[in-house]
Amino acid sequence: MAADAGFIMDLVVRKCGHVFRGLRSLVDVGGGTGAAARAVAGAFPHIKCAVLDLPQVVQGLPADGPVEFVAGSMFERVPPADAVMLKWILHDWDDEVCVRILRKCKKAIPPREAGGKVIVMEQVMGSSPGEKATENQLFFDVWMMVQTGGRERDEQEWCNIFTEAGFSDYKIAATFGFRSVIEVYP
Repeated sequence: MAADAGFIMDLVVRKCGHVFRGLRSLVDVGGGTGAAARAVAGAFPHIKCAVLDLPQVVQGLPADGPVEFVAGSMFERVPPADAVMLKWILHDWDDEVCVRILRKCKKAIPPREAGGKVIVMEQVMGSSPGEKATENQLFFDVWMMVQTGGRERDEQEWCNIFTEAGFSDYKIAATFGFRSVIEVYP
């Protein structure tokens, strides 16, 4: 995932930098070794970035540098920040678990008026035109079901999950191929 993070995050910070403007802090939930958070910190040095991941993942990672590593579980607590980023996390889980994760994220961010949001990077099925794009999306949907019990979702399904988790609004900020950046607001 770190190799993918370098590629996609380069696109996101260049083409979709407005998503990060105005933020002072960001937590990358399930951010592994911090590749995505480092890309954000490199492009926006004023943002204090942290990665929340399991203890065995962040143990031994360097404590110095632009990214702080926090050992923990997204099912228990997400550290407070202006924004929480979930990159390729929710598609691993069924709807009920996604709602639980998003509720923990919502507790960690301020109200929308104070700049709070969750940045979700996932596929939005049907968002990319063309037969090949549809085939790729369907392949990943089946792959996620078989591998993790999760799945890819269309816009209405994402909307339902966000609403059930207590969010008031969302915006698909950008789509890169079959990958989308979604801003979700409390």
